[in-house]
Amino acid sequence: MTGNTEHPLGPEHLAGCVALSQAAGWNQNEADWRLMLAVGRGWGVSQGGTLVASTLVLPYGSFAWISMVLVLPAQRRKGHASRLLRLAIGDLRESKLTPILDATPAGREVYRREGFADTWTFKRFALAQSAPALNGRGTRSLNWRKVLELDAEAFGGDREWILRDLQKRLPHCALGMPEGFVLGREGREANQIGPLVARDDATALALLEHALNAVPAPVYLDVVDHAPRLQAWLQQRGFEFQRPFTRMVHGGGRAPGNERLVYLVAGPELG
Repeated sequence: MTGNTEHPLGPEHLAGCVALSQAAGWNQNEADWRLMLAVGRGWGVSQGGTLVASTLVLPYGSFAWISMVLVLPAQRRKGHASRLLRLAIGDLRESKLTPILDATPAGREVYRREGFADTWTFKRFALAQSAPALNGRGTRSLNWRKVLELDAEAFGGDREWILRDLQKRLPHCALGMPEGFVLGREGREANQIGPLVARDDATALALLEHALNAVPAPVYLDVVDHAPRLQAWLQQRGFEFQRPFTRMVHGGGRAPGNERLVYLVAGPELG
């Protein structure tokens, strides 16, 4: 590995981080990377001044998300991802935090070999084109006490910083109801709606309809598999299945929180 330098990630690596997302065809933009670097910590591998691999961890209380395990295509199969992943796992174990992540099918097999076990699953749906947003100019206020209480019950950890940042990213998408809330953000390739947390299907559907009326396509939604009627509803409206994900916990055990309250995840990089 002559010429490779392993180092912490910082704001000075933002351009390289965005280039990694672009090379992988992932949706993160500079605002996403700034948020993740501010909330968590990361490591990278550089070669000749170019960032060729990355991994982040985002602490959420008693557990932490492993995120953005990326390698430039020309640098794959050289052990960069495995080495950074093990570095992240070791760092979290020292901090007594349980590592959790959302895996693609290809990544799932790698993570299983590193000690991660499946919990629940979700699917990404994409809409390429839509009518113009109907209420894109308004800003909805949120009852943050209720939002944070419900999110802590659903997600199992404290991600207030993440949620407040998302509310600022697409404020016209944000909506709170007595039994649920929805947020969203702009991405490099598409707007992403999520998280959407609700106590029942009717509330989830009302929140989703609001968000879809507020946010123009292209748009991504990561929809839990325990809401098949919501997935079918989206497909009837032109959304296409893109890829599946599996939520995995290192060492086994249940994922934190109550997944029955989750309808849309914030994204595999955020949980």
